Amino acid sequence: MSISLLLEMAASTNPDRTVVVSGDLRLTADELSSLADGGAGAIAASGASHVAYVGMGGALLPLLLFSSARAGLPVTPLNYRLSADGLKELIDRLPQPLVIADADYLDMVAGAGKQVVSSDEFLASARTAEPAAEFPDPEDIGVVLFTSGTTSRPKAVELTHNNLTSYITGTVEFDSAEPGDAALICVPPYHIAGVSAALSNLYAGRKMVYLPQFDAKEWVRLVQHEGVTTATVVPTMLDRIISELESTQTTLPTLRSLAYGGSKVPLPLVRKALDLLPEVGFVNAYGLTETSSTIAVLGPDDHRTALASSDEAVLRRLGSVGQPVPGIEVQIRSEDGTVLGPGETGELWVRGEQVSGRYAEIGSVLDAEGWFPTKDVAMLDEDGYLFIGGRADDTIIRGGENIAPAEIEDVLVEHPAVRDCAVVGPEDPQWGQIIVAVVVPADHLDGPPDPEELRQFVRAQLRGSRTPDRVVFRDELPTNATGKVLRRELIAELQAAN
Repeated sequence: MSISLLLEMAASTNPDRTVVVSGDLRLTADELSSLADGGAGAIAASGASHVAYVGMGGALLPLLLFSSARAGLPVTPLNYRLSADGLKELIDRLPQPLVIADADYLDMVAGAGKQVVSSDEFLASARTAEPAAEFPDPEDIGVVLFTSGTTSRPKAVELTHNNLTSYITGTVEFDSAEPGDAALICVPPYHIAGVSAALSNLYAGRKMVYLPQFDAKEWVRLVQHEGVTTATVVPTMLDRIISELESTQTTLPTLRSLAYGGSKVPLPLVRKALDLLPEVGFVNAYGLTETSSTIAVLGPDDHRTALASSDEAVLRRLGSVGQPVPGIEVQIRSEDGTVLGPGETGELWVRGEQVSGRYAEIGSVLDAEGWFPTKDVAMLDEDGYLFIGGRADDTIIRGGENIAPAEIEDVLVEHPAVRDCAVVGPEDPQWGQIIVAVVVPADHLDGPPDPEELRQFVRAQLRGSRTPDRVVFRDELPTNATGKVLRRELIAELQAAN
């Protein structure tokens, strides 16, 4: 099945339903389909072999996804936050690309020796070009996304039409939304969450309201103005939204579902959000680029049950990412490949139709039985709830002992003087690595808390070898657009300061 078919189904079922709101632009399903046909014609006429997009998204993302599919070409939304050199390096890795760029980024991609057109020019040509409509083979590559590359050269993840549509049809019921349902989308277009949001909400029949540049006040205004019923945010966004709601005493009567993901959300923030929005169903979604988005979900009932439970095992589930979605199998494996049982920690491996595990220039990294190594440290409990302990690469080896930063972070963030924290392991001549806790103090404090008090707080709950060697303070943690803490940046700062 091609992603082209998702739009065809939406347009044939509810042609007059508004499906995209992006600034002043509003498109019905039929209008989006017509534009995608014209966009496909413009792409085909360019003679390109690939489509690249540099911009903040909005209506351009679903339009380019479906235009490219109907032209039979892959599309790659690129990280507009990169430098001009960084963008050109990634563009050079794409075969004969047509580069479409928002006005603010045209200068950054000009002179790359590629075909470059502005987003406005592409939109205009989509309205007038001779339509084209091709249905690619399900095994053709539909989308290529570059990983963040914070620690190494970005990998180009290849997602086939089958990968993407398997995820959508396996997790979303077609045309299941109520006529007035609306989804607020503020995740970046170059992230798998942005791609999957465009496909899944269209398939469900929800109006997609785009907020390309996140601002908590504008997010709240759009929820109220557009009658938003569902939204997806990353941890930093959730933090700012909750602060905005607390300070303004604003309510969100239409909001029924709020999904969060991208990276781990501190449990105190989750509990505060649940208390502040008792009528909202919260969803913790965990996935990877290589898996076409979500592979595990902690649903609304799980959140409320865990929050209210006095059973320690049930209460602990609030810190999990829930259970696998339909069609996904999971295993926890030790370093020697042995499949581990409940309660044992190892590396998470996943398998399913939506899992790609394939990279341009590298090929597939699936094992002989189709399992993908996520490189995430994980554990399954007795009831099949999945707990993610961070990236394997982030493990601190202090004096020969492996220490997962998440283990310490989960304790430290519960201290009333801590708003957020990240634990990293800079190099040390004596221990190999040491444990440094980088702490963002709570808002109500006049100054930083006592470092020794925080160290003793951790020591009281974990083994002494888990006690931070140092505690340092920052006003905020460096994160990428999806809320992942840039740990390498913290380590570089700490090592430069020594």
